Amino acid sequence: MNLPNKITMARICMIPLFVVVFYLDVIPCNFLIAAVIFVLAALTDALDGHIARSRNLVTNLGKFLDPIADKVLVSTAFILLLTEPSVFSAPFLLFNGGEVDAVLAAETAMRITAGVCVAVILARELIVSGFRMVAAERKLVIAADKLGKIKTTCQDISIAVLLASMSFLDTTAGQIAALVGLVFFFLCTFFTVLSGINYIVKNIQVLKESD
Repeated sequence: MNLPNKITMARICMIPLFVVVFYLDVIPCNFLIAAVIFVLAALTDALDGHIARSRNLVTNLGKFLDPIADKVLVSTAFILLLTEPSVFSAPFLLFNGGEVDAVLAAETAMRITAGVCVAVILARELIVSGFRMVAAERKLVIAADKLGKIKTTCQDISIAVLLASMSFLDTTAGQIAALVGLVFFFLCTFFTVLSGINYIVKNIQVLKESD
């Protein structure tokens, strides 16, 4: 196994550690530590790709493992965030003076909205994965585009900031951080839909029957 693949495997191994730390609230600032683990895991994605391309170490194993590692990491993070709805409603404390009924209503609304957004994000990833599988069978190359990269950037920022903010949601700074994370979360959802549509339109030939 070459170096890029070892880095990818390390990223996969970081996922269960990320989950354990997220739920291990006996650790001070466990959400902040989980955010650091997520950022490190996300950075290894850029690192293994750079090493593989620059040293001509691209392998079929790497092509298989890398996208799986990315999707499992991000999917896990979003699902974990949905189990802590307070992170989505905390920003409203900045504007309503902390009224309990308003916060509860906001939490319910945001939990539903966030759930729908995560479902859209995961659906897009499944659709794109399906396209890539069909393309691989037909020996077609599908290049990454700028919209997809913007989506990934917004995705990583939103997850990291939301996770970090959860250790300080009872403070104004934590609520502001959650608001920033929420903005990137909705930007991520927007670019997920946009890049998904663009991806399908640009690569619709993948689904056409060959003559």
